[in-house]
Amino acid sequence: MKKLLLIVFFLGSIAAFSQTTVTGTVVDSETNSPLAGANVIETGTTNGAITDFDGNFTLQTSSKTGTLTISYIGYNAQKVQYNAVGNAANLGTVKITVDSDALEEVVIVGRGIIDLAKDRQTPIAVSTITSAEIQAKAVGNVEFPEAIKSTPSVYVSNQAGGFGDSQMFLRGFDQTNTAFLLNGQPINGMEDGRMYWSNWSGISDVANAIQVQRGLGSSKLAISSVGGTVNIISRAAGRKEGGFARFMTGNDSYFKGTLSYDSGLKGKWAYSIMLDHWQAHRKYSDGTAGQGQNYFIGVGFVPNDTHSFNFLLTGAPQWHDQNFSDDLENYDLYGKRYNSNSGFYNGERYTFRRNYYHKPIMNLNWDWNISEKTNLSSVLYASFGRGGGTGPLGSSRNIVRNENGEIDFDAIEENNITGADNGIGSYGMGSVVRRMSVNNHNWYGFLTNLESLVSDNFTFNVGLDTRFYTGHHYRQLNDLMGLQGFNDNFGYDGIRGDGYVLNETFEANPWSALFNSADEDQRYSYDYSEHINYIGGFGQAEYKTDNFSAFVQGAVSTQSYQREGRAPGKEVNGVNGLGKSEKVNKVGYNLKGGMGYTFIENNTLFVNAGYYSRQPFLDNIFEDVRNSNYILEGENEIENEEILGVEAGYRVRAGRFSLDLNAYYTSWGNRFLGGSFIEGDPDSTNPIEQVDRYQRFTDITQVHKGFEFEGKYRYSSDFMIRAFGSIGNWKYDGETPFETRQDENNNLLEEGTVNLTGTKIGNAPQTSFGFGFKYTIVDGLSVDADYNIYTDLYGFVNAKDVVEASQNNEVYQAERLNPYSVLDAGLSYKFDFGGNDLTFRANVYNVTNEMYLSQKDTYGFYYGNGRTWNASLRYDF
Repeated sequence: MKKLLLIVFFLGSIAAFSQTTVTGTVVDSETNSPLAGANVIETGTTNGAITDFDGNFTLQTSSKTGTLTISYIGYNAQKVQYNAVGNAANLGTVKITVDSDALEEVVIVGRGIIDLAKDRQTPIAVSTITSAEIQAKAVGNVEFPEAIKSTPSVYVSNQAGGFGDSQMFLRGFDQTNTAFLLNGQPINGMEDGRMYWSNWSGISDVANAIQVQRGLGSSKLAISSVGGTVNIISRAAGRKEGGFARFMTGNDSYFKGTLSYDSGLKGKWAYSIMLDHWQAHRKYSDGTAGQGQNYFIGVGFVPNDTHSFNFLLTGAPQWHDQNFSDDLENYDLYGKRYNSNSGFYNGERYTFRRNYYHKPIMNLNWDWNISEKTNLSSVLYASFGRGGGTGPLGSSRNIVRNENGEIDFDAIEENNITGADNGIGSYGMGSVVRRMSVNNHNWYGFLTNLESLVSDNFTFNVGLDTRFYTGHHYRQLNDLMGLQGFNDNFGYDGIRGDGYVLNETFEANPWSALFNSADEDQRYSYDYSEHINYIGGFGQAEYKTDNFSAFVQGAVSTQSYQREGRAPGKEVNGVNGLGKSEKVNKVGYNLKGGMGYTFIENNTLFVNAGYYSRQPFLDNIFEDVRNSNYILEGENEIENEEILGVEAGYRVRAGRFSLDLNAYYTSWGNRFLGGSFIEGDPDSTNPIEQVDRYQRFTDITQVHKGFEFEGKYRYSSDFMIRAFGSIGNWKYDGETPFETRQDENNNLLEEGTVNLTGTKIGNAPQTSFGFGFKYTIVDGLSVDADYNIYTDLYGFVNAKDVVEASQNNEVYQAERLNPYSVLDAGLSYKFDFGGNDLTFRANVYNVTNEMYLSQKDTYGFYYGNGRTWNASLRYDF
């Protein structure tokens, strides 16, 4: 027995003697910030340790020499060799780099133009979504805004409208009042500020990262960021050599194929290309088929250490059939997937409403490192949009439906032929055809920013922002539905005469729209162009020390508006629609500043404030922009909107734990709001019996205030949880003048003043919360989920109802929709295949198949999507 104990003691001594204690500190390679929760593994074993809050680790290894593998979420795994002296090895500081999918990826692109939150010391309310998350959750049969829906104060609705028809709200403000930037350049529509995600259906495939900057943001431009700024950073030439091929499928016959290749920097040049095709017979609702392509081409040129250039061309030609809002009674009758625009024609699914568009965008970036402390970034860009949307031309009374509520297009064709005069139909004959509303544009811009590090504590920026835009709008025919022509007896205000026949049709196809559209003699209803020229300058100065920072930023711009009509249209106040209107010039500006203070290491308080005087959109400058050159003037002149924003926040970064708390107040005054409605019989064949009314408010004030939070905790490199939420109180405030006009001839029918104080602002939930996690089960296999809860959601504030309530001495409140919640889940499995990565990814959206109302607009309700899914296989080489 004594001999046995002696042997055990001897072997234990040998084991103890052979063990080595390895220590070190893991930090971010750029910021030198400690990384808590990083995994440190003795390579080839399961023996490991986790770094503490200061990034320190201690690991007992079985040998005196070897390799450690250090990994952390969002960073490249790094192998580090150790050699013990005695029984200890101190690796000192180990720096690991951000993963190539994360925000800090080194690319050849105008980084001085892209206003990222990290580039300014003074904090803002911001959330960042990396390429890895975008590629996992928001590629395929989901909308691009879905990538950012699990962030505070963001709401995405109308997904059931069709591919690319969703809408996004930020702090209760819609897309026209949220600034969207692609590599720093504005991409909101110049005429009305709108965003059509179908035009950008390929952006998920080319996005490296998205920064949601709520409220004032860090952009130096004079842009429409009332709710905030969404900064999209695209891929570019200059990445490491490699590529991938991906196949994806999903519900309702969805198919997507993608091929991408990057040459990497070869000498002075780098090339990148991506091609993609997708299609489906529907998205979720009936009659929402779609098809499209995405393409991306990047060319980088680095002649020396001082200059770098990058050329980018990307586009996403697509068509998709659309579903609009509807009455709840129709959903109850025909089901939650019901689409009143759709039916069958010659045995195939057909619709009155199809969107088609192709918007190639190209830019040339130039980065010039003038000196160690001064650099200049510039971008010259252009886009050429071609396309529009289809709809019915003719009386709605003559649209025939079957027992399922679907349109019987075969019956419509038969009625067209029967009622035609020698093959020619007209409105008065009860004919119904499919027309196209064309919206083409050419947009050019130049943006430049000079940054100078005046001292170690002081940074100065100054720049120029110019934009030149022309949009062309008219209508043409798409499908005569059995007719040989259509008598344009209402077009151009009857100037062509009752016998003028339109007989040419054009395809609702994004590629065809590039080269083929109606000449002036085949256009009808309206035909005009809009010219907008914008020139702005901006500057920013920031002072920073180790614990304190402060900045001030300002911008001023002038914007000119002009309408050019090619048809007389409807005369308004003695002004018709022919020729060029007078040119209107409006000056706008913004001024903002803030400061941040780190009172304890990794704990920062900040406060920012800003004031915007924003020029109105062109569509609001003219009394009847489709038909007349008459500009609103005098007491009816549309003035600049005035926006005041104040926000305060606290953030903590403690290694594996991060927390952001933000409070905000935004007052948006002197804004314009209008809406159309119909009185009388909307199905009448006699236009006198269906009176179109147009109502507008000209001095509305909205007040948005609320609180937001976002927290993340990394238990280890394998497990991360997060929570986020927002509580808002958004109301209209004060009195506003209103007027009601007859849409046909613009005659004033009614005017007065209404009090909107206390009316809740609709379309987005004022309270929302969410939770999410990601867990790596074993190496390469992970699961993740997000759960979102929405409440305090009100319908659209209808101008007509507001006036009626005020006349009855009541405060109008829009209908309150039921609260709802949505659970999304995903699974990823990455494994080695011939020395390269092969990744399987599957997503299920709305796992519980909850049926919910996501929005109410002027015409009815939108249901959200029920359960949908997609799955993909990606091979990286």
